[in-house]
Amino acid sequence: MTNAIVSRVENDNVLVLERVFTAPRELVFKMFKEPEHLKRWWGPRGWEVPVCTIDFRPGGIWHYCMKCMDQSQGDFYGMESWGKGVYKEIDEPNSFSYTDYFSDAEGNINEELPATDIVLEFVDLGDGTTKLINRAVYASGDALKTVMDMGMLQGISETWDRLEEALQAAK
Repeated sequence: MTNAIVSRVENDNVLVLERVFTAPRELVFKMFKEPEHLKRWWGPRGWEVPVCTIDFRPGGIWHYCMKCMDQSQGDFYGMESWGKGVYKEIDEPNSFSYTDYFSDAEGNINEELPATDIVLEFVDLGDGTTKLINRAVYASGDALKTVMDMGMLQGISETWDRLEEALQAAK
């Protein structure tokens, strides 16, 4: 991929991720708000999204399942990972925020794993490209370490690679 993800940690508990995508801001934003788009690119390579429901409004819920379909991923093959997002603020096409939780198939929040307050900012760079800035705030540095130890950074890098591919296919 031409544009690698740039990451940094601020204040011990905030993970900031940035990447430039070769697509207009409105299209990049649209990829995050419509289930038919998210199902094509959300999750690391080898994972699919068999379930994705979105009520894209403040207070609305995003509920999804990622499932490993790649036999070469060993013990991960067949594993399901459920997530639930609760949207807070939406300023289309500039930004939106939500709280992200680990959940089960019914949408019950898993209190044992850290929740994340996420703000996504879509910056129009004026040349047909968009900088995506993802600010993820965790309750503590230990909570951030927990998700980093789970391979979150590699997962989001692969996810954003898949997003770039989906954007190119959608243009």
